[in-house]
Amino acid sequence: MQLFSTFEHSAHIELAIATLEKKGISKEAIFVVPVDNQLENRKLFDTLHRSDGTSLIDVGVALGTALAVVGASIGFKLSWGPIYWGLIGAAGGFVIGLFIRLVTELIIKKKNRLSKGKHSEIIVIIDCAETDGDMVENILFSHFAIGVGKVI
Repeated sequence: MQLFSTFEHSAHIELAIATLEKKGISKEAIFVVPVDNQLENRKLFDTLHRSDGTSLIDVGVALGTALAVVGASIGFKLSWGPIYWGLIGAAGGFVIGLFIRLVTELIIKKKNRLSKGKHSEIIVIIDCAETDGDMVENILFSHFAIGVGKVI
């Protein structure tokens, strides 16, 4: 049986390995692999195959709608009429909203685009007998493993 577990890089990995060795798991049956996490910044614009759920046009559409209504209302008193001023308001509101959203994503939320949560930095693979599987799993979880998987 093989057990795969992921850990953050900390002293708990060494303690887990030492505990496993005390319980009878040999050094040759324990394999530790460091994992490289994503270092580049996440992409701002979505592609067809990947989306992060962040929309850049939502504020632009809302402001475009609001300014189109205001422009059309005021356009009854202006020389070009309500249709032109409604279109000008819609385009202006959309550009302003898009600019606001780009500024918030690029400057204010730049840190939030990085990967959130715990990062798996170490994978520990352990070969053991099926009878020792539950004991090894409990030891790994008691030493703060992020996750444990079994292959029988």
